[in-house]
Amino acid sequence: MRTRPSSRLIVLSPENRVLLFRFIHKADALSGKSYWATPGGGLEINESFEQAALRELREETGLTRRTVGPQVASQSFTMMLPSGETVLAEERFFIINTEKSDIDCSGWSGNEKQVIHDHHWWTLEELTHTNETIFPHDLLIDILATRLMDTPTISPS
Repeated sequence: MRTRPSSRLIVLSPENRVLLFRFIHKADALSGKSYWATPGGGLEINESFEQAALRELREETGLTRRTVGPQVASQSFTMMLPSGETVLAEERFFIINTEKSDIDCSGWSGNEKQVIHDHHWWTLEELTHTNETIFPHDLLIDILATRLMDTPTISPS
């Protein structure tokens, strides 16, 4: 089984909302599957995880950065690609903070244009109470909950 290394992006707004894309598969090996997931994708030849994170950020959201945020998690699991190939996914997650909520999808690949049908900036409360399939659900909840705990509150004078 082939290993597929990939970089995933946890794009966060100043309000601690996380950007997720809605994937709906209709005409590939994952036909009938629908889920929300972070931006990101596989590494290209001779590309580091950090380089892939910056490239995927630009291609999928239109946002550009010189450096990637911290790697906050990694996971490995077996998954099926839309082509039908089963691979061992090796994912690394990076945080990207942004001031923009508009995204530019002009850099999307043909496959992305076929399967990505929406985007949404999710709050912790929405993630906690949704019945939708979210990847990676628990990791996103943990990161948002930690950020909200670390956010200073302003006391009235």
